[in-house]
Amino acid sequence: MEYLRIQGGHRLKGTVTLPGAKNSLLPILAAGILCNKPVTIHNVPTLTDLDASLQILRAVGWGAEYMDGTVQLFPAMHMHSTIPEKAAGAMRSSVFYMAPLLHRTGKVELPSPGGCRLGQRPIDIHLEGLVKMGACAKMEGDILVLRAENGLKGTNFRLRYPSVGATETLMMAAVLAKGESKFFNVAKEPEVVDLANFLNTCGAKIQGMGTDCLEITGVERLEGAVHTLIPDRIVAATLLAAVVCAGGEVCMNNVCPVHLAGVLDIFRRMGVKIWQTEPGQLKAQMYRRPLPLGAVKTGPFPKFCTDAAPLVAAALLTSTGRTTIEDTVFENRFDCAMEFSKMGACALKQGRSVRIWGKEDYAGGKVHAADLRGGAALVCAALAAKGESKIFGLEYINRGYSDLQRLLSDLGADISLQSTEVEKISLYQKIAKAE
Repeated sequence: MEYLRIQGGHRLKGTVTLPGAKNSLLPILAAGILCNKPVTIHNVPTLTDLDASLQILRAVGWGAEYMDGTVQLFPAMHMHSTIPEKAAGAMRSSVFYMAPLLHRTGKVELPSPGGCRLGQRPIDIHLEGLVKMGACAKMEGDILVLRAENGLKGTNFRLRYPSVGATETLMMAAVLAKGESKFFNVAKEPEVVDLANFLNTCGAKIQGMGTDCLEITGVERLEGAVHTLIPDRIVAATLLAAVVCAGGEVCMNNVCPVHLAGVLDIFRRMGVKIWQTEPGQLKAQMYRRPLPLGAVKTGPFPKFCTDAAPLVAAALLTSTGRTTIEDTVFENRFDCAMEFSKMGACALKQGRSVRIWGKEDYAGGKVHAADLRGGAALVCAALAAKGESKIFGLEYINRGYSDLQRLLSDLGADISLQSTEVEKISLYQKIAKAE
């Protein structure tokens, strides 16, 4: 079993270039199925979720290749409607294949989607919208089966919550549906806009991106496209948290400050100096304990986003006071709080919130990641510890970071990838030598 060994107390300094956004990549890969010609996607990070997506694409009949930051998709000669159970169980983003496969095959068989254990993550808004567009949905054992033999039709639909996933699902359903669709109270996140821009490049007719209302006119077919992913704003938030925890100065290239508005406000309130040196570049500097935030909560874009919440919590562990962070999306967003405590920090999960009592230092320890962003938060927290930490559960972290260990190591962190098997072999050798 592999883990990260981190010796805290080393300041960060250097320049990094942000990868493409994971949360743009996964729906755009699924949307490629809607096209009649090849699709090329640039600025693609190497992630385990990428591997799962490529498995799904190949399983339903598409050609899918990844090399040097570029994915190429090639249309299927014959398509299949069943999403493999193993790939579906590896990530929640398997739900993005529902609308594309309904258009292509008239049927979808989706095993229970996997992903991080953040609590209840229903897809009822996705299904309610698809049913209103003409799909039929039912459970057959553990398999969700959707049918739309007569195709999907345009509709007017108000989302009761601006869900990113549901907005993206319904957008993909509407672009090839018959007639016009209007969706109200939709998500406005940059990744939603990125998907819409990709689809429009392919020939879709989507208006209202970045607003509360999407207006979509269905077209008969979509062509291929070449698309470059937007920068990953959550990786940017991770680096900001790392700078707070370790101290130092980091420059980020390929960054879009507008996408980070809510997050930048939070970190500036902590006392982080953040400034734009030139277009597409931000610098962050921190050489003191962060200031507490009082009571804050997450919200839909452009507010402080849920994915950054555990990272902000990690950054506040050495603050000069108390902070309560409430997450409005997931009830288990702060499962990392117990692991913070194992490191010697003062954090307590209470329902959807985490309470943090900042302290000057803590020792570090052996902890386990239970989800993607919580795992990255543990890595950041370890950078602030006075001693050594071991972070297990890397399978979660690798879903959203191509090589977090190398990223931080290049900035000066004392972090390395270790294996318990190597430790066992070393122990056996020592015992044999002693005998």
